[in-house]
Amino acid sequence: MGDTPQEMLAAQIIEFKKPYAIHNVPTPTDLSPHDLLLKVKVASLCHTDGMVQAGVMGTSLPCIASHEGAGEVVAVGSDIADFHVGDRVMAGLPMHRCGHCKECQGPEELKHYCKNIKGHLGVTLNGAFAEYMVVDGRESSIIPPKVSYETAAPLACAGITIWGGLMRAGLKAGETLVIVGAGGGLGHLGCQFARAMGLLVVGIDARDEGLDLAKASGANVVIDARQGKEKTVSDVKQVTNNLGADSTINVSDAKDAAALACAVTKIHGNMIQIAQPPEVSVPFPELIFRDIRILGSLIASPEQARRMLDFVAEHSITVKTNPFFGLQEIPKLTELAHSGKLAGKGVIIVDEEEIRNVKKEGGT
Repeated sequence: MGDTPQEMLAAQIIEFKKPYAIHNVPTPTDLSPHDLLLKVKVASLCHTDGMVQAGVMGTSLPCIASHEGAGEVVAVGSDIADFHVGDRVMAGLPMHRCGHCKECQGPEELKHYCKNIKGHLGVTLNGAFAEYMVVDGRESSIIPPKVSYETAAPLACAGITIWGGLMRAGLKAGETLVIVGAGGGLGHLGCQFARAMGLLVVGIDARDEGLDLAKASGANVVIDARQGKEKTVSDVKQVTNNLGADSTINVSDAKDAAALACAVTKIHGNMIQIAQPPEVSVPFPELIFRDIRILGSLIASPEQARRMLDFVAEHSITVKTNPFFGLQEIPKLTELAHSGKLAGKGVIIVDEEEIRNVKKEGGT
């Protein structure tokens, strides 16, 4: 594998509910026929990383963290035909689907639900908080020239997850979408995607930073959830001819967020649940008397991810990032994330060359 070093720096979960251990580990060398070895350029922090660190995702330890990564191909497996050394790639989360089950043989938009999958990067398998990572080429995507590594890394989960939710919502231009949690990492991308699709976007958040980011990301209307459920529902109805949203996407794990998302949705409408709180609680009248249909949504298929990247390039979608330089800066990033003051996505610029590029372009 050329000049690939025998050891690399990585951030591992060694013990649940403890900080990452940032130290040298062996560089991966074994590639299955469909695998790629990436030199990681940028890796991103996601809400699910906290769940992994807490031990709720069934992760075997030690495990390298982060399931949002982008990098340059430095080696390819024997069956790889669509990627070459030097390609810029957004890492796909799934690793080694079986290819034979009902989901794998079914519709494109459901293939990532394979129950026989080997695992998911940064969740049950080693992820992107490292100088090198192994990814499944069948799940990964070439990054368009107009899209930077710093944008692509957060799209590997946050982007494809909100994109998948939008696809499941199935709205047409001119219809109304409410996003609960609109000013977070997923929400601010959802606002941009939805506006570019011609939807009327109502962003709901409960943080000043979130409301500002939702507005800056294109939400036609922003509503402060801190004013209470009744007033929030009233404000949504005021801008939807007293009907409510055609569909709502919930990306907030606040205790009452799912109930609020249903309440702002019109009768017979869809509420897409993406957030992963311990329990999802909704009053029964929303389901029985208003016929609100709740659909879960998990990331997106490989083809949907590629279409998303093309859409990002075509419509100049941007990710609000908070860059930190080098894997040793991960503790500072996690501290910011836990403070509740993080607006957008926190990213680690891993590669030294990429650090210079980002700083040259205005990073701090």
